Amino acid sequence: MEVVREDLIPMVVSLVLGTLVGLERQMGRKPAGLRTHVLVCLGSTMFVLTTKHAVIAFGGQSLDATRIVHGVVTGVGFLGAGSIMRTEGFVFGLTTAASVWMVAAIGVAVGVRAYPLAAIGSVLALIVLEGYRWLERMTDHDQESGE
Repeated sequence: MEVVREDLIPMVVSLVLGTLVGLERQMGRKPAGLRTHVLVCLGSTMFVLTTKHAVIAFGGQSLDATRIVHGVVTGVGFLGAGSIMRTEGFVFGLTTAASVWMVAAIGVAVGVRAYPLAAIGSVLALIVLEGYRWLERMTDHDQESGE
């Protein structure tokens, strides 16, 4: 039962934090929304948690856990790149790609049980995604008015 709890708690934390970031993206009707962000966060957490199980199953300490993190970062980079679109000289989806990448980092932090780091990352991601909108509007307004 202890093993189940050791895996269940990080997965639930990952679910909650991925949901917070995903909801923000969903409300903005972005290409990668709620389910995408939650699944990326859960998946990255699960990959990290799998490391412990692999060491137990195959024995020895020769497994390099950082290889899993490297794989998550690379794989999610490709996933995020799929949300970037270019139309008539404009590029769309960069923030969505970055938020998918960030939610993978949150999932990895949860996977190694760095819950405070994962929570801080989630809060800061939400501040950037929602709170920085005013800064963008302000700078866009300044450019439009010729300043």
